[in-house]
Amino acid sequence: MTFLEYMNLGGAIMWVILFMSVAATAFIIERLFFFSSESSDAAAVESAFARAIDGRGVDEARDSFSGGTSLQKLFLTACDNWDMESDGIKDVLDGTIRSEMFRWEKNLFFLEITAKVSTLLGLLGTVLGMVEMFHTLNIGGSVTSGAVTGGIWKALFTTVMGLSVAIPMIVIHGFLERRIAVEDEKLRRGADFIIKRCHERKKGIRRA
Repeated sequence: MTFLEYMNLGGAIMWVILFMSVAATAFIIERLFFFSSESSDAAAVESAFARAIDGRGVDEARDSFSGGTSLQKLFLTACDNWDMESDGIKDVLDGTIRSEMFRWEKNLFFLEITAKVSTLLGLLGTVLGMVEMFHTLNIGGSVTSGAVTGGIWKALFTTVMGLSVAIPMIVIHGFLERRIAVEDEKLRRGADFIIKRCHERKKGIRRA
């Protein structure tokens, strides 16, 4: 049986599930590229910021972080507002973190919806297939084991299709959520690092 025959036997719902899976796959690829381009080494970024602040100054730090990753944008925000009091910088950093996390979480709900809806569509297709089968048997007036099992076999196609799409989407959604949580923690730790250095600056502490 070819893929096209398999899809046609399952009916229109099979094509709906397939379309959703293709759209979700495109989203996953886009997110993976985004995560890769926006990731950075937190220790390296913090060290670069500390060296610039303690040595060549804020302007040097600003040049280092211009147009970078999410974490670098956080430190760039700190450089742009370095003359503010620590409470003011904290508020600005919180706003930057929220803005960056919105970018990381963009359309993530679509994967969750795809997983849930594809499962339900698969079950709906199976139920509709069973209804059609029993309706046909009732009109024909003759019930054979071959007709029943053949009808059930076809009706289950949509359930198989729905679960085949839903299971990988659930796994990938969990992976992406975990990666977003790691980035959120990285940004918040970066903000804590900046606030700490801001307090040290206020007290006139200079590191060697």
